[in-house]
Amino acid sequence: MTYHPKSDFIAVMIERGFLADCTDYQGLDEALMKGVQPGYIGFDATAKSLHVGSLIQIMMLRWLQKTGHKPITLMGGGTTKVGDPSFRADERPLLTEAQIDDNIAGIKKVFSAYIDYDSGADNAALMLNNAEWLDGLNYLEFLRDIGRHFSVNRMLAFESVKSRLDREQSLSFLEFNYMILQAYDFMELNRRYGCVLQMGGSDQWGNIVNGIDLTRRTIEGEVFGLTSPLLTTSDGKKMGKSQDGAVWLNPDMRSPYEFWQFWRNTTDADVCRFLKLYTELPVDECERLGALAGSEINDAKIVLANAVTTLCHGADAATAAAATAREVFEKGGVGDDLPTLTMNASDLPVSIVQLIVKSGLAKSGKEAKRLIAENGAKLDDAPLTDGGLMIDTGALSSPIKLSAGKKRHALVQLG
Repeated sequence: MTYHPKSDFIAVMIERGFLADCTDYQGLDEALMKGVQPGYIGFDATAKSLHVGSLIQIMMLRWLQKTGHKPITLMGGGTTKVGDPSFRADERPLLTEAQIDDNIAGIKKVFSAYIDYDSGADNAALMLNNAEWLDGLNYLEFLRDIGRHFSVNRMLAFESVKSRLDREQSLSFLEFNYMILQAYDFMELNRRYGCVLQMGGSDQWGNIVNGIDLTRRTIEGEVFGLTSPLLTTSDGKKMGKSQDGAVWLNPDMRSPYEFWQFWRNTTDADVCRFLKLYTELPVDECERLGALAGSEINDAKIVLANAVTTLCHGADAATAAAATAREVFEKGGVGDDLPTLTMNASDLPVSIVQLIVKSGLAKSGKEAKRLIAENGAKLDDAPLTDGGLMIDTGALSSPIKLSAGKKRHALVQLG
């Protein structure tokens, strides 16, 4: 990347590793120098929480605001009814309107931790829902006024669609309309709010370019697109996934302690990159911490875990998670903040295999049995060797600690 930006936002995007591509670096840079500019990212409501894979986009909106501009968080109340086919092997399951509304209510909770919606400042953020303009569209008018601007030949050439067709996987007409609806979102946001920038992951490039073309054709406005890299960890795993499933941002779906542990378990090679993307530490400090070697790199991982957890869940949650980790790992104790399973006396006795599954340390009885057979399970820090062990009320007269490997733990107590 050889472009030398004048605007703070583009400088941050380049310096911290957020930038994969931009439709017009110089044009966007100059627009950002002219005053407060609105930019948006859309989030479809496919679950009750976003996960860590979306955190790079949330941080982009945060930096947009921190550098003086106006973030727009667009909830996909309308587009979720269709489903984004980008780089997917199959069609998303269709959700009901009630499920979508429920998911949006859950997703909204996380944004206020990162973005200011209420200050009344010129760059206070907006949270909008594209159902506001998509739900009421007249199909024939939409085809005539909007559909005529789209070339099917060009849409088929976009990598996100082409990859699906090349594998001879079905692409429904419903899904094919998604990129037209997303393009329409950009046009509406430009018309209603003067929005000049759409951002997203690099898998959204085709959708973003379509939105720019439509806006230029219908409004003759100058608008821009900017994408972030699709992140994988250094060992090739998709960002946002862990050994035991998605790393959700909402605390009711992934406890602050488990969230903290995800970042603490970052591989050495990813520490510097993640500090730049997911914290606000100065870049030179990120590089210093990322260059630590041997056991010292663990100190950098704790800095990373504390900083990311503080942003998402608050300083108190980060402090409690760090204290629990010290208790568990350094002192061999229990800790106050571990994921906890409460059992009723009527549910006992229960096999240790079922208990490992119920506590979230294994996804199935088969996996739990394998964990025990391979000496990967512990009960109160002692190796668990008896896969047929039954736990009764006497065994739970005080809480017990279950462990899977060295890094995953849970408490089980009697309710």
